[in-house]
Amino acid sequence: MAELKRVQAPPRDCTNVPVELTEKTILQRKEKILSEMKRREITQLIVYGDVEHGGNFEYLTGYFTRFEEGLLVIKADGGMTLVLGNENLNKAGKARIEAAAVHASIFSLPNQPDRTDRSLKELLIEAGVEEKKKTGLAGWKLFTSKVENRGQIFDLPSFIVDTVREITGSQQLLINATDIFIGKNGVRTVNNANEIAHYEYGASLASDCVLDAMDAVECGVTEMELGGLLKRSGQHNSIVTIAASGARYVHGNMFPGRKRVQKGDPISLTTGYRGGASSRAGYAVMSAEELPENARDYLERIVFPYFDAYACWLNKIQIGMTGGELFEYIEQVLPRKQYGWSLCPGHLTAEEEWLSSPIYEGSVERLKSGMIFQIDIIPAVKGYGGVNAESTVALANEELKREIRLEDPKLWERMEKRRDYIQNELGISLSKDLLPMCGGVAYMRPFMLDKERACVITDGK
Repeated sequence: MAELKRVQAPPRDCTNVPVELTEKTILQRKEKILSEMKRREITQLIVYGDVEHGGNFEYLTGYFTRFEEGLLVIKADGGMTLVLGNENLNKAGKARIEAAAVHASIFSLPNQPDRTDRSLKELLIEAGVEEKKKTGLAGWKLFTSKVENRGQIFDLPSFIVDTVREITGSQQLLINATDIFIGKNGVRTVNNANEIAHYEYGASLASDCVLDAMDAVECGVTEMELGGLLKRSGQHNSIVTIAASGARYVHGNMFPGRKRVQKGDPISLTTGYRGGASSRAGYAVMSAEELPENARDYLERIVFPYFDAYACWLNKIQIGMTGGELFEYIEQVLPRKQYGWSLCPGHLTAEEEWLSSPIYEGSVERLKSGMIFQIDIIPAVKGYGGVNAESTVALANEELKREIRLEDPKLWERMEKRRDYIQNELGISLSKDLLPMCGGVAYMRPFMLDKERACVITDGK
């Protein structure tokens, strides 16, 4: 059972030293994609990217096409070509994989200089797109609808799809191949030791930012002051930064403003970087007596059941179980009908805050070693402010644990200290397969003005 007790806050433990992906990792990534192409008999794969949806493109290139759109054309024999606009053409030589470059100014910002010598069709043919070949198109969105023909829905811009269709000569030769990257067997859903170290930097950075913002919550502080603590080291955010006090989305505004925290306000804090996000929600109060009158039972009605479900998630998750099994555990502890949560109670993360999720009702997808998850259970009960302790964890079998210990012993030490804190300070019994990717996992102070008390599990279950 969850309770509110005085506990030691977790240390900020981001190293502020980003970990680069190795050449070995990039080669493994390329090999995994080519293997999937061969298995699916795809002759050419066209991967789309833009500033918001660049994760699949970035998987091999190492960067996303800021400002512009871009394509990565991958042939079954391993040949690769980048199709880039004006501002990214000079980045072709910076890519992590060896690739030819084709300049397509149509991918540039409006009114930039436009080449007039060749059409997009001619440029894509130059990039290696061939007629009468089975062609995979990978955008960013994994379509999961049971009433749509998912293989024939494309989220690339129509001018690109239309041109590729014209080149190949047949609609039937085009298939949505986004699931190569993020589907049930998607190559991006499982990470090696180097990738986990790479993503741990962003996950722990986000966690430290949120811990600092939580400590800064006081009556009179502005949302913008709190928001300033959620941006750090010039890193690119993977999610809209939230520092909200009181009513949300007034006049459609999503961003921190000049509003000052008042006693009794609901508070929401969120930030995320490549590798993971952290989010916390509660009230600007010291005790239940300072809550709005209709929400005085906030702890018993919302917080404690939520934290019980959170602890259950950390305890029950294991390699080999289905996502549907984990979903049902949460449904039993925190019934949707009663607590109003509607999204997946956890999802995969990487460059994007939400990659995809194997955790949904009826899911038969197996949870695998190397998966990185956001714990993302969001109750929504009318009349109450929210509660949230979203953080990042990874699953690892003994082989992967051994690789982490050998390749990055300091990372392993941080993870062991985090496990010790969660189990011994917060009373949560952790799955043996779980590795905390940041120091803030499970640390939740629902009364934001009380800097000493946090939720704990008193029976260790």
